[in-house]
Amino acid sequence: MRIGLYPGTFDPVTNGHMDIIGRAIKLVDRLVIGVAQNDDKGPLFSTAERVEMLKAEVAHFDADIQVRPFSSLLMHFAEEVNANVIVRGLRAVADFEYEFQMTAMNQRLNSDIETVFLMADPRHQAIASRLVKEIARLDGAIESFVSPAVAAQVRAKVLR
Repeated sequence: MRIGLYPGTFDPVTNGHMDIIGRAIKLVDRLVIGVAQNDDKGPLFSTAERVEMLKAEVAHFDADIQVRPFSSLLMHFAEEVNANVIVRGLRAVADFEYEFQMTAMNQRLNSDIETVFLMADPRHQAIASRLVKEIARLDGAIESFVSPAVAAQVRAKVLR
């Protein structure tokens, strides 16, 4: 069985993330979406909220998808879920430089787990969770970057 791991913070999950998920499920038999617990980034949503948000967002896919939180080293989590491949999305050259370094380190940690890069759809290349939150905080329209359900959750958080 080919098991893919798509890790991220997903704070919040965007249309760009959903595009990568939709394309990744075509490549693997099971996709595990790993929601990183990264309190250092000062997330808007708790890890549990992000897990639940992602579960709701992927429910319409006819695929074997699991959404799980993790706080360990990515490679340890990949081994825990028996992943054969780590799926990463790329938006721009800056993403590539960072991902290139991460891939090299992960390869040294476990050469049996490959990393696969999926280029972001051009319609989603500018979308970043950080920017979605900033736009929402400044009362801008975020509906073209996230689903209606996620937009409502973001607005509820930033308008408190």
